[in-house]
Amino acid sequence: MSATLRPEAAAAGPRLLVVEDNDGLRRAMVRALAGPFACVDAEARGDRAVARLQETTEASYDVVVTDLRLPGASGLEVLEAVRQRDERTAVLLLTAFGSIETAVEAMRLGAFDFAQKPVALEELEIRVGKALDHAGLLRRVASLEAERASRRSELAIVGNSPALRTALDLAARVAPTRATVLVTGETGTGKELVAGLVHERSSRAGGPFVKVNCAALPETLLESELFGHERGAFTSADRERIGRFEQADGGTLFLDEVGDMSAATQAKLLRVLQEQEFHRLGGTRTIRTDVRIVAATNLDLPEAIREGRFREDLYFRLNVIGIALPPLRDRVDDVLALAHHFLDAFGRELGRARDGFRPDALARIRAHDWPGNVRELRNVIERAVLMSSGPWIEAGDVVLAGTPGDEGRWAPRLPAEGLALEEVERAVVLEVLARADYVQKDAARLLGISRRKLNYMVGRMGITHERWRRNRAEAG
Repeated sequence: MSATLRPEAAAAGPRLLVVEDNDGLRRAMVRALAGPFACVDAEARGDRAVARLQETTEASYDVVVTDLRLPGASGLEVLEAVRQRDERTAVLLLTAFGSIETAVEAMRLGAFDFAQKPVALEELEIRVGKALDHAGLLRRVASLEAERASRRSELAIVGNSPALRTALDLAARVAPTRATVLVTGETGTGKELVAGLVHERSSRAGGPFVKVNCAALPETLLESELFGHERGAFTSADRERIGRFEQADGGTLFLDEVGDMSAATQAKLLRVLQEQEFHRLGGTRTIRTDVRIVAATNLDLPEAIREGRFREDLYFRLNVIGIALPPLRDRVDDVLALAHHFLDAFGRELGRARDGFRPDALARIRAHDWPGNVRELRNVIERAVLMSSGPWIEAGDVVLAGTPGDEGRWAPRLPAEGLALEEVERAVVLEVLARADYVQKDAARLLGISRRKLNYMVGRMGITHERWRRNRAEAG
């Protein structure tokens, strides 16, 4: 039996779930504990409680009070479902005589407290009050951590040019809202950083920030990545898979390169945006989700609409708030600040601290138009730190594609002490993979080698990436 108590005066606030198979005790607990909670739900079976906890249509509970022995699923299984849903939820276990050892084990697994039956309702109210205070403390800590992360994110977006500050100010203003955001700009301008800033400054900062590169996967894999699939949905689907929309529930989903979606996937995305529900591939069950969308593209979407490559209705759904990031060539005053920022960062990361740039090196950096934007500048400085032989970055260490005298080739200066060829090879492979956004077929094309050879080199060098591990897991 399920029950829900929602006080009329409270539109939002703390949430409690009571799981107890004794009907009289369950009703008494609901009445006694309802005071500080805006919503009190009750379940008589453990399996129904687990199912409720796995639903994505409601916010997380602040406190769960559950008996240890229940029909359908045990209190420990309820505890596990709570921990999977939200680790900040405080769980109070009720145990019969002789179950103390199990209760202590439950606390080791993450329960907040336990009480031995029979327990007076007055004592239960005190324990639940402490649990609610504990849950509130955890949420405040998460909020403070998100605030600090937000400041770190802003520091990572280096620059003070008017066009950049306008974009960042707009991102900060819209972050607390629920509005869908579309970030536009050339490749390498920092669209993902701005998406992260929007998430970290929002009320969803304590929730997940899930990223999907829509250009990196073929259509069928992208649909599975976004919406998940049921077992048997396609040849290699040997088990159920939860998609990114479900993983991002209560948080933010960042759809990078959204302009590269196929027409079929665009239609499915539009339906989710309109109705906040979807089906997994091969499934019939409707899944509801509470996700904020931040999308990004380097394409001219209005032009793509005119050419019939992008849906106009989807564009209007995504472009509720549009944030345009300027290319680096329009941020001349920021180039040197970014160069110094990356010099310090890579000096620490690579263990090769450098004193700075020689004037001719700075002039070389300032004169370049940076078609690859911040990403290109980052790669150039990383390579300069790696290849330089002295305490200062010389002009010859700054290798720029297309600069007169470079002839489009990389011609590093050999340090006096020499260097390991494997180190140079690895640096080149890492740079090309980053430029290709870790799509191996594109990286292989840039290197002029076969994908099989690049795959062999990646394996030999021990290079890995989260997306590759995900794809292998799906294939397995």
